[in-house]
Amino acid sequence: MSYTATAPQTTQRLAVVDALRGFALMAIIILHSIEHYNCFYQPQWQPQWLNTLDSHVVDVLWFFFAGKAYATFSLLFGFSFFIQMRNARQRGHDFRLRFAWRMLLLALFAQLHALFYNGDILLLYAFCGLILIPASSLSNRALVIIALVLLLQPVDWAHIITALCDPAYIDTNSRFAAYAAQAEQIAMHGDLWQTLADNIGNGQLYSNFWQVEAGRITQTPALFMLGMWLGRKHYFQHSLQSVMFWKRVIMAFVPLWVLFYVLNIVLPPICDNVTWLSHIGIALNMPANFCFMAILVAGFVLLWFKSRDGWRCQRVAIAMGRMSLTNYIVQSILGVTLFYNFGLGLYRYCGSTLSFAVALTVIVLLTLISRAWLSRHRQGPLEWLWKRLTWIRDKHVHKYEKSSCR
Repeated sequence: MSYTATAPQTTQRLAVVDALRGFALMAIIILHSIEHYNCFYQPQWQPQWLNTLDSHVVDVLWFFFAGKAYATFSLLFGFSFFIQMRNARQRGHDFRLRFAWRMLLLALFAQLHALFYNGDILLLYAFCGLILIPASSLSNRALVIIALVLLLQPVDWAHIITALCDPAYIDTNSRFAAYAAQAEQIAMHGDLWQTLADNIGNGQLYSNFWQVEAGRITQTPALFMLGMWLGRKHYFQHSLQSVMFWKRVIMAFVPLWVLFYVLNIVLPPICDNVTWLSHIGIALNMPANFCFMAILVAGFVLLWFKSRDGWRCQRVAIAMGRMSLTNYIVQSILGVTLFYNFGLGLYRYCGSTLSFAVALTVIVLLTLISRAWLSRHRQGPLEWLWKRLTWIRDKHVHKYEKSSCR
């Protein structure tokens, strides 16, 4: 099949980005469900065959989605920033201060979300998103170099090197654990008000300490910058150059993923230093997840390009992706209501297999609701509110922003 280069489109939504974002969100729902939204518990009633099936389900879902869904979601956040910046410049606006205000609004959305679920990522996005303001002035080369350095987890390597130089230095990288233990007990035994009260303080400490110690504090801004770079290069638009780029991504990242994956298997068992052991998994696993995510994204985009307008199985996720903020918050509220003690308490009855079935049900429900909503409205309700508040003093922006990405 031959490909012809096309001029960059400046106003049309890129359906491939919406679909990719939608699938990333679906994967996040699946992972959250098999974890019972951080209420980790294995039901006691299950027969052995179901326990065995659960272990296989977890292995498969974790292999394909863990760390990759979040990374994809983050990559597309940076791409959306590029779209917003570009559209604002075309209207003669400087979007940087608006974007800072937009990140403050996102932090407020994060507080709503964190009130129900102690695994919020929106506050981290709001904080790391501010880095895109100075980064938007950097060259493409500088963006890529800085992003790659951050993706290699320099903080964890600094801990490892310090421990190797000073055997007395100890860092277990587990400050989140005490907060996690309390949050899990509340989820398993608390009522609604106890859950909300715990999430206001303890839950947010759990979430944000874990984000830092899991390496996301460096990975997230790196992915944001790479998403902005992809937007600058128009690699989500169908052209011969884009097709060749995504093919090269697969060829380059397959061996890199194998390298990091093998190192992550071989090195931890031979570690005899607690600090090294606490950080080496992050230092190797996060780059491995990034490589695998790049392979998945490249494969998705190439399949989309091959059919010119996406396969039907890909397009089914567009509505979910167009309402990503709304669906992300709604799925958390719905998920904790299903699994936590204050709601149906399904954590007691659902192992990984049954939780996977619950996740698929939630995905179908949210997809149908999203389609119905978008058949009558241009945006999801929270997307609409976020945009209105972002441009609260600009009376003309909605005339020009009808097709901008979130």
